[in-house]
Formats: sequence, structure tokens, C-alpha cells
Amino acid sequence: MKPYSEIENFANELYEKGNYAESKFNEFKNTFLDLLNKGEIRAAERSAQGEWLTNIWVKKGILLLFKYGKLKDYSINKNFPFFDKDTIALKPLSLEDAVRLVPGGSSIRTGTYVAKSVICMPPMYINIGAYVDEGTMIDSNALVGTAAQIGKRVHISAAAQIGGVLEPPGANPVIIEDDVLIGGNCGVYEGVIVREKAVLGSGTIITASTPIYDLVNGRIIKKEKEKPIEIPKQAVLVPGSRAIKGDFASEHNLSVYCPIIIKYRDDKTDAKAALEELLR
Repeated sequence: MKPYSEIENFANELYEKGNYAESKFNEFKNTFLDLLNKGEIRAAERSAQGEWLTNIWVKKGILLLFKYGKLKDYSINKNFPFFDKDTIALKPLSLEDAVRLVPGGSSIRTGTYVAKSVICMPPMYINIGAYVDEGTMIDSNALVGTAAQIGKRVHISAAAQIGGVLEPPGANPVIIEDDVLIGGNCGVYEGVIVREKAVLGSGTIITASTPIYDLVNGRIIKKEKEKPIEIPKQAVLVPGSRAIKGDFASEHNLSVYCPIIIKYRDDKTDAKAALEELLR
């Protein structure tokens, strides 16, 4: 029997049939959120072969929290109203968690794993189901979306957006592996995987349908059938553009955005990324 077979079975059954006893749901909710907060269950896990596998039942469980939660008044006072589902309140944190949560309007929803030594600069937001590993910095105005999986020593720079992927339950969440540097105003969405030590220059946007032009190896990286698009290990990407074919496009010199791999990470880029350690 799997360690969490009971709550997994409950999540699958409730998701399919929609019938539940309130006491049973509350028991599931409390156990499920506790396991997510501790990082003992997560929306996706990496196999020994390096393949990321989505835990569909966990994503179903998160969807159930949204569906069956009841609106609750969390207002601090009459001048600071705050209403949300009772199933997705703020994450319980204490000094012993060793998370550096700097004052100034940040929020972390319950049902997230935020490891020791993570730095949260205000204002930033981490949504339910996210997993943020040790030594990562989430800078001002940055988002870590629902179920996103963030590795160790990642820097998510100011105003960067790591998209959430919750529906359908089988869809892969966004994965950012260890030692990745995400520049300011970047966006990574729709189940994209950014492999370890990659660097995304400021303003780089990547979605599941975005072709990546690899200048180093002379190839175009595209999504293949059911597999998510992957940014290669140690790749350094910047925003670029490519010409559009056709008479009208040629007449007006039109082009469309495309991300370009201009190099693969070397000692120079490693040293630059290492400067971030001064902030930790």
C-alpha cells in the first residue's frame, strides 16, 4: 500500500463523483495541506532518470480545495478587508522555518513547500501547490504560480512570472531546476521545463508553443507531442526576433518575437550568477 493511498483514493473519488461528508472532507483537507506544507507530497517529482512526473491526484486535491472551500472573512480590520476560501488561507510560518520573509505586502498560500533559507522580497506571491527549494530568492513583484516546482539556489528576479498550471490535472506544471537564473520581467508558462543552470535574460518569455532558436547548435527546439518544451541545461537565452515571410511583411519589415540561445553557460556567467550569493 502506498504511504498516502487513503487520501489519494479520497481525492480521486471525490473528484470523479462529487459526493462527500463534510467531516471526511475536513479530515482530508487538514492532512493534505499539512503534507503539502511539509513537502512530503508535491504536484510533480523527478525520477531517477531525470524525467519529471506529474502527480495527478495531488493536482486533483488542490482543485477540490478551490471547489469545496467556503468563503471566510480574514480581515485584519475594517480598513483592511480580506476574504478567501477557508481551504486556501495563508501558509503558517514561524521563525523556526528559517524563511526570510521581508515585510512589505508578500503572501504565501498554505499548501506550499518553502524550504529553509528561501528569501522572499516584497511584494511577491507564492500560490498553492508550489514547491520552492533551499537557497532560492523570489524578488519583488515576482510570482510563483500554482503547482510550480522551483529547485535549489534559483534566482527569480523582479517582476518575473512563473506561471501556474492546475487544469487539466494531468498537465505538467512549470519546472525550474537547480541553479537557474530567471532575469527580470521574464515569463515561463504552460508546463515549460527549465533545466539546471540555465540563464534567462531579462524579458525572455517562454510558453509551450514558443520555438527556441539555438544559435550554438543550429537547431530549433519545439514541443513534441505530449512532452513539454525544455530549455537545455546551462543554456543562456535572450529575447530576439525573426523575420516574417510574405510580401506585406517584407514591405513593412515585420518580425515576431523569439527566444534565442546565444551561448551555453561558462565560467564568466557562473561568476556573474555567483554574485547573487552576496544577497543571501
